[in-house]
Amino acid sequence: MRAKGVITIQVDGFPEQAPAGTTLAQLIERLSVQHQDLIVEHNGRFVYPRDYAKLRLNEGDRVEFILPAFGG
Repeated sequence: MRAKGVITIQVDGFPEQAPAGTTLAQLIERLSVQHQDLIVEHNGRFVYPRDYAKLRLNEGDRVEFILPAFGG
């Protein structure tokens, strides 16, 4: 049973619970995935870093964190 005011989202393919109204920026901070080269997809679409604080997550949303490997 889920607590009231809690949503379930998919983060990198795994279920994750978050308080209702959580922004993408808050999720990134809570999960400690901050990185200067972080790429984020929300429901299959690229999200610009400037939009992290504005994007509120909803029940069933899918979030993917991508950390590109650079070098050669």
